[in-house]
Amino acid sequence: MIYAYFFLGGALLLLVLLGLLASVFLPGLDKRSKAFFGSSFSVLVLSIAAYVVDLSIYTEPDFAWAGRIVSFIETLLPPLLMPFLTAYILLRCGKRPWESAAFYLSLVLYASLLILLVIAQFTDIIYYFTQDNQFIRGTFYWVLIVPLFALIALNLFEIIRRRKPLGRLYFIAFLVYLLPLLVAMAIQAFVDVFLLIVISVSISALSMFGIILSDQVSQYFRQQREIADQRASIAVLQMRPHFIYNTMTSIYYLCEQDAEKAQQVTLDFTTYLRKNFNAITGKDPIPFAEELEHTRAYLAVVQAQFEDNLSVKFDTPHTSFRLPPLTLQPLVENAVKYGLDVDASEPLRVYVKTEKTKGGSVVTIADSGPGFSGDDNGEPHIALSNIRERLSAIGGTLTISPGEKGGALIRIFIPN
Repeated sequence: MIYAYFFLGGALLLLVLLGLLASVFLPGLDKRSKAFFGSSFSVLVLSIAAYVVDLSIYTEPDFAWAGRIVSFIETLLPPLLMPFLTAYILLRCGKRPWESAAFYLSLVLYASLLILLVIAQFTDIIYYFTQDNQFIRGTFYWVLIVPLFALIALNLFEIIRRRKPLGRLYFIAFLVYLLPLLVAMAIQAFVDVFLLIVISVSISALSMFGIILSDQVSQYFRQQREIADQRASIAVLQMRPHFIYNTMTSIYYLCEQDAEKAQQVTLDFTTYLRKNFNAITGKDPIPFAEELEHTRAYLAVVQAQFEDNLSVKFDTPHTSFRLPPLTLQPLVENAVKYGLDVDASEPLRVYVKTEKTKGGSVVTIADSGPGFSGDDNGEPHIALSNIRERLSAIGGTLTISPGEKGGALIRIFIPN
């Protein structure tokens, strides 16, 4: 049985150590949760370590003095989790712990437990140790359970009373944490099940941590998606002034030279601007056909200015899928921006292709320009990083590689 207890104690110690590391290093937790779980798992690590030490010196008369110290620590540390929890519940509800009577009551209950433990060191009525260092419960051992039980009941009362501001998920998480402890403490008042308490505390804390972590990680990724959307909106608002200026100038001269073409360029430019500004408010994936229309409008405007320097080919039979707004158009614009050279002997060739695969849809953008560079004042990095973030949010990917005949080859994958 001792070996079995050692194994169980070691397994619990490993679990709470993992919980401690996760609470400290995982990015999804807010500061309050990091502080609460970091403190709670630290206390649990010390408590289980004391339990393992207790197993090592159990029934060893030479370590009777150590048995008393370890027993004191084992009893004192786990209840410390309850004032931590009271403070955390209040903070989650937007309350300051030091302004709440519940928090001070939890401190009073914990202080009363400390006083009872100190008294237990000088009397046999609560607990004592035999000559061979065995722990024996005294007649009034149940008195020691009262403040422990009251601490758990206080927190149960608080979460029930504050279940609306806490929210359903946190309410369930705290119930998962407290109810097993309440049952274990009720049994401990009559039967020695200290090991059951150690297991209950550890597993309950880990379960609560898992529930809250899943919620906060989800919130973290939602925030990252919102940041990516905001960056996309900023990118739209930062359209290159010289592109707008050149387009308006081209339209001005075309009005006299070719009125019909001037009308078409004006229509294409209007479509381009409308799609850009629509992307500011659109956060959800849009039909690929809309993004394709945006890209065609942009390229039509550019071709009106650099007709002999730009050749565009579309091979897009597959359009029945959705993707984040401002995915295809910025990539094509980037290829034109860094590949178009009016002094080159050959025009810049841009090729856009779509195809249906078993796992989803693939969009390929190829150009005959100088190829992708990581420099360019960092601008491509910002745009590509933003597109990657938004694609990642829907399970998509963006890869860039050199083209077979030079230039860059961009591949976008959108899962089904």
